[in-house]
Amino acid sequence: EVQKHSVHTLVFRSLKRTHDMFVADNAKPIPLDDESHKVKMAVKLRTEYGSVLHMPTLKENLREKGGPNTGDPYGHKQYSGNQGQELEYMITGTHPYPPGPGVALTADTKVQRMPSESAAQSLAVALPASQSRLDANRTAAGVGEIYRHAGISERSQPPGIAAAMVEAGGNKNSALMAKKAPTMPKPQWHPPWKLYRVISGHLGWVRCIAVEPGNQWFVTGSADRTIKIWDLASGKLKLSLTGHISTVRGVIVSARSPYLFSCGEDKQVKCWDLEYNKVIRHYHGHLSAVYGLDLHPTIDVLVTCSRDSTARIWDIRTKASVHTLSGHTNAVATVKCQAAEPQIITGSHDTTIRLWDLVAGKTRVTLTNHKKSVRAVVLHPRHYTFASGSPDNIKQWKFPDGNFIQNLSGHNAIINTLAVNSDGVLVSGADNGTMHLWDWRTGYNFQRVHAAVQPGSLDSESGIFACVFDQSESRLLTAEADKTIKVYKEDDTATEETHPVSWKPEIIKRKRF
Repeated sequence: EVQKHSVHTLVFRSLKRTHDMFVADNAKPIPLDDESHKVKMAVKLRTEYGSVLHMPTLKENLREKGGPNTGDPYGHKQYSGNQGQELEYMITGTHPYPPGPGVALTADTKVQRMPSESAAQSLAVALPASQSRLDANRTAAGVGEIYRHAGISERSQPPGIAAAMVEAGGNKNSALMAKKAPTMPKPQWHPPWKLYRVISGHLGWVRCIAVEPGNQWFVTGSADRTIKIWDLASGKLKLSLTGHISTVRGVIVSARSPYLFSCGEDKQVKCWDLEYNKVIRHYHGHLSAVYGLDLHPTIDVLVTCSRDSTARIWDIRTKASVHTLSGHTNAVATVKCQAAEPQIITGSHDTTIRLWDLVAGKTRVTLTNHKKSVRAVVLHPRHYTFASGSPDNIKQWKFPDGNFIQNLSGHNAIINTLAVNSDGVLVSGADNGTMHLWDWRTGYNFQRVHAAVQPGSLDSESGIFACVFDQSESRLLTAEADKTIKVYKEDDTATEETHPVSWKPEIIKRKRF
């Protein structure tokens, strides 16, 4: 009678049998096929050294390899000149050339005599770099640039080698050299930011914030349906504006005229004259809540985005809707404008970012890399780049085509807002009240902040809806769910010694206001 075994036992026995069969061959390298190896190396040589194969070779090197007539195993011809003459250099490679213009290419003229090493180096320097390959290999931050930022000089190389590398298109990872392990570039040091003021006054969530161009005051919009103007230096309330009948979701102050623009969940977009503190224009057209707005920096155009899946471009003076930017398939959460192309950037709950042609009113590029809603977009004030924030990642992109640069991972929360200053400090504020500060260039997260909620608020009311740097970029203002505005500044006492780059994330705790 056949004994019955469990499936587990049978599978285990089968595995053991298989293992015993092949254990002798385990971890044995596959024998190298000489022919295929030669082909592979010939291709690598042509790819990596194609542009320098015609350059001079030192005679000493040839002597070490057994003289100029030694056969090249990889099928590259070597040309020897007049055997009786004493040559210091020989031209090798697949592209022999005569010593001068108008000279016929014969067996005698295939070799060019160069009596000195300096002449060889000057030839190497004179050769033009392969510009297309240089462009292809240029990255967001070159190795030399990173070392310079970090205060470390580039490792010096003999001029001949450096010139050969430049000629090869700057491709330092040669196929025949041992590849170095990639190293993370050293981030620029930034002082940590600390909380120094909490401003209360709103009766609901503070949803949006903007600083006026003169840096004297700032404005906030809230779920209590009011817009409040505050003195930036003292934090005192200057003025309250009422008129919206639902949550105010966006505010911005014009640099070209004494106007303040606001939008809200009541579908309204308003223009306030700050000389009279009254609404002077309404912009009608959105079919649902308006989530954000931005002003064009050089022309009198206002752009708004809405839950109706569109963004609209308005002529400020005539109140006319110039374009309706349609294409998103869900609410458009954020919109940004710039003078350069593409002039409008939108982020949406359909997980895409769109770059728009302002004149045609059509999409130039759609970026589909994010997996979740894009609620925040920020443009770098100096570089031609921008960042987008989503619960899956913060991503950096290059204009004008939206080429991906890098991911900034680690802020695992719903990111409501992003801000960046000229110093390269990127701030991300999240729905759970956490704020992360990043080095823009390297994506290094150098500080984490979680400020305590205002006394009397629930811990669940910890949330950051908007953040912005003031015009001097020395203050950071956040609009929060505990109905306060928090103001941060750089810690003047901090140095690179007290807070090195590898310092642990700091959690800011406060007991009382």
